Parts: sequence; structure tokens; C-alpha cells
Amino acid sequence: MKNLFDPKVTQELISRINQLKPESPPLWGKMSVDQMLAHCSVAYEMAFTNKHPKPNPLMRFLLKSFVKKGVVNEVPYPKNSRTAPAFIISDRKNFEEEKSRLIKYLEHTLSLGADHFEGKESLSFGPMTSQEWNNLFYKHLDHHLTQFGV
Repeated sequence: MKNLFDPKVTQELISRINQLKPESPPLWGKMSVDQMLAHCSVAYEMAFTNKHPKPNPLMRFLLKSFVKKGVVNEVPYPKNSRTAPAFIISDRKNFEEEKSRLIKYLEHTLSLGADHFEGKESLSFGPMTSQEWNNLFYKHLDHHLTQFGV
């Protein structure tokens, strides 16, 4: 798994994002490219904002027990895998705004560095290591950039 906290890796991801066009078609799935960019920003919204509510204790237990490993391990996501309701983007979005927002989240994550994320609590999974945060962020973004051929 590449290290999102390495400036070269973050720049590589930004370069891939910059290859996207408003008309870029997905190789699989139903999202448009603007929806995908907004979808990818949700993970950062959950880490940096209060926009999304914390799941109730039972849901958190279930997520931590049955979902976390698949999200933070180094195994790539399968194509057309299910997503959590908070990540579903049903409306069309402004491509340029979503692209810019996602890039800003990547730059912000890099500027904070791995130490900031060591022990940082995830809304869904509780405290995580910086490696788990890296895997969550990198794996998800890589999956969707690959979905759009970049």
C-alpha cells in the first residue's frame, strides 16, 4: 500500500485527479466522475468536519467488528462493492468544485502528517493507527481513480 503521507504519493494522486475530465466515463459502476469526486471527499469530511453524525453504539460495534478490517487492510476493493449510505451521492455535482475540494483534502492530510492520525478516532471504527488511516484514504481513492481509468 502506498503511503499517502509521502509527498510524492500525494502528488501522484493529485496528478491522477487532474487527468480526469467532466466527461470521463467509468470503467464500471454507475457514478459519474463528478459524483465520484464528491464520494471520495466523504472520507475526509468524516475525518475533518462534523458534517456526518457518529453512528449509534450498536452500529459502531457492528462496523468495527465486521467492516473495519475490509476497509483498512491492504486488499483492494472489488469492483461494484457496496457503499455506506453516507457515501452515496445521488445528485450531480460541479466537477471543478469537487475536484478542487478533493485535492485540498489531500493536501491538508499531507500537511498534517502521519503523526496527526496516530490514534485519531474514526466516526465509524473508533481510534485507528496512522497506517489504518493511510490505507482507508489511499485504497478508497486509488479504487475510484482506477474506476475512471487514471
